[in-house]
Amino acid sequence: MSFVIREARPEDVEAIHELIIELAVYEKAPNSVLATTSDLHAILFTGDKSRLGHPSAFAHVAELSDGTIIGFALWFLNYSTWLGKHGIYLEDLYVKESHRGIGAGKALLKTLASICVERDYGRLEWWVLDWNKHAIDFYLGIDALPMDEWTVYRLTGDALKNLGKS
Repeated sequence: MSFVIREARPEDVEAIHELIIELAVYEKAPNSVLATTSDLHAILFTGDKSRLGHPSAFAHVAELSDGTIIGFALWFLNYSTWLGKHGIYLEDLYVKESHRGIGAGKALLKTLASICVERDYGRLEWWVLDWNKHAIDFYLGIDALPMDEWTVYRLTGDALKNLGKS
């Protein structure tokens, strides 16, 4: 089965949104997706709600020859003060279950790695759920290293609002 990896276009937003919902179901959090297609369009193509005035996230899709989008990678830039370089943070990588095993996930990662090399970025990083053995095995197979010594912290909801109050 042949596919291409390409940059997402505005007309892909609906398909990407559907894949995000599929990913949430796969990750056992089906009611967690609050993002709308309008939110995605704003962040990817017209500038996000933080008033940056330009897109602040990017996406690539895996597309079959018939135009069906079977996977996506959504990412944004981060920065390492230690390396003194930008990097890519991969927010989501997802390939439809019916199309796994044809190389689309690896091709999406390879595309992002190529962007890092081309632009002299210092790293490509992402999170993976500790129970997702299939993904962990896949990432280990491409020589990705787990960062076991780091613990992720998050502020959201009321905790974020309380800390952010002036």
